[in-house]
Amino acid sequence: MNTDVAIAQAHELEPMPTIIERAGLPAEASVPFGHSKAKIDITRATAAPQGKLILVTGMSPTPAGEGKSTVLIGLADALRNTGKSTLVALREPSLGPVFGIKGGAAGGGYSQVVPMEDINLHFTGDFHAITSANNMLAALLDNHIHQGNALNIDPRRISWQRCLDVNDRSLRHVVTGLGGTTHGTPTETGFTITAASEIMAVLCLASSLEDLQDRLSRMVVAQSYEGKAITAGDLGAEGALTALLREAINPNMVQTLGGTPAFVHGGPFANIAHGCNSLIATKTALGYADLVVTEAGFGSDLGAEKFFDIKARAGELDVAGCVIVATIRSLKYNGGLPKDQLTEEHLTALAAGIVNLERHVTNIRKFGIEPVVALNFFTSDTEAELAWMQNWADTFGVALEVVEVWAKGGEGATQLAQTVLANLHEGQSRSLYDTKHGIKASIHTIATEIYGAQEVAWSKQALQDLAYMQENGWDNLPVCISKNQYSFSDDPKALGAVTGHTLHVRQLLPRIGAGFIVALTGDVMTMPGLPKKPAADAIGVTDGKIVGLF
Repeated sequence: MNTDVAIAQAHELEPMPTIIERAGLPAEASVPFGHSKAKIDITRATAAPQGKLILVTGMSPTPAGEGKSTVLIGLADALRNTGKSTLVALREPSLGPVFGIKGGAAGGGYSQVVPMEDINLHFTGDFHAITSANNMLAALLDNHIHQGNALNIDPRRISWQRCLDVNDRSLRHVVTGLGGTTHGTPTETGFTITAASEIMAVLCLASSLEDLQDRLSRMVVAQSYEGKAITAGDLGAEGALTALLREAINPNMVQTLGGTPAFVHGGPFANIAHGCNSLIATKTALGYADLVVTEAGFGSDLGAEKFFDIKARAGELDVAGCVIVATIRSLKYNGGLPKDQLTEEHLTALAAGIVNLERHVTNIRKFGIEPVVALNFFTSDTEAELAWMQNWADTFGVALEVVEVWAKGGEGATQLAQTVLANLHEGQSRSLYDTKHGIKASIHTIATEIYGAQEVAWSKQALQDLAYMQENGWDNLPVCISKNQYSFSDDPKALGAVTGHTLHVRQLLPRIGAGFIVALTGDVMTMPGLPKKPAADAIGVTDGKIVGLF
């Protein structure tokens, strides 16, 4: 069977020393992790950034799938085929989606990063290190209260939650410390998924081990009875946390099926965090390659906005080019066509759904970038639909290239690579808002300019949180809006390019170590649940090989 995992398992990997040399990295910076992976010691790979950065984002995701990572990997292979030294910078998959709705997350077909089974599962243990650090901090906090509470922490105001890298709705709201005084103080709390832990965001935005420790110390975990913010540094926990993350901060190096070196490091979700791979991996790649192809989760409204306004701002990155991945069937879904009819030709639904892609193109232009649309080809796409899309692109004034990377790998993105190279520039990308105007103004700008909202509604809790942020001097931090990925609104059923709606902010969370404020909107949750038929149902091991992994 020609599944993604079967294609990956049939591929003969190149030796890691060859990949390290191709990446231009010093051999002494490579720390072998088995035969097919390596950690890169960032203290031995210190070249100043000089390459051009290409961001890959997408239209609003749908159940039909868009193949953003697949297109990114194929594009990187195609760019390297032009003779340009090229590196990939991707996020690590989370076990929650791998065993839940999404399945594997290392590309697909002949456009994958490999070894895909390792990457999709435990990989090099980065997620486990983050989970351990997160939960140790929770234990130290609880223990401090149990052992006399010198910091006068109010157990009702503990904001730090435990985490686990699974989708488990039963852990969203729990009570700990039951069983009497010897078992701690009863506390109402909950779990987030590891990708939503602030430690994940801190790791992905830190510039060095020293900066990591400093950021960890600033993480807010609770409030005192007097309302004072209590940090991990107040607990004296930053040293132990850094010790657990000492290896995890080093980025992971693997390869694509086309032999392009690939950093896969860090994995915050874009709907509940900032949705980008680690800044260290991206900047290291920029120091050694002509071109670095990276991603931001979901569409321009979530991942790309946060890439420009959080990651690029923090790392002083300039984006030289941008690709928006779209599919005809996903556009038809946004145009109202039911999922079971998406393989049928339907120009009316295509014309109705194109507004979604138009909004994403317009959004990217607001960051000073002229994007290229990569139309990911599926065998159900008809000549009439492809012709309609090309006519739309000509009329709308955006470059569009059809790609066939699943079936052909880098060869299927040859023309896309040429068009991307022709559209590269430098020194023009920018942030959307100025943080000096405050959290409320920043959220209003994102809501109206990117989401198409008319106004922002604040819950009583959110307004109380805002006052708390302002009292502590955090009002000038960037904002990380936590919103569903399916719609420009906070209603996941409002498809297309909804306008004139209201964005509902229900809570603000200080993420001072990461350097931003999270705004929870609508019903979005930081611990996902499993679907009726999880991907886990199809995953197994046959003759010692993993099967069913996408």
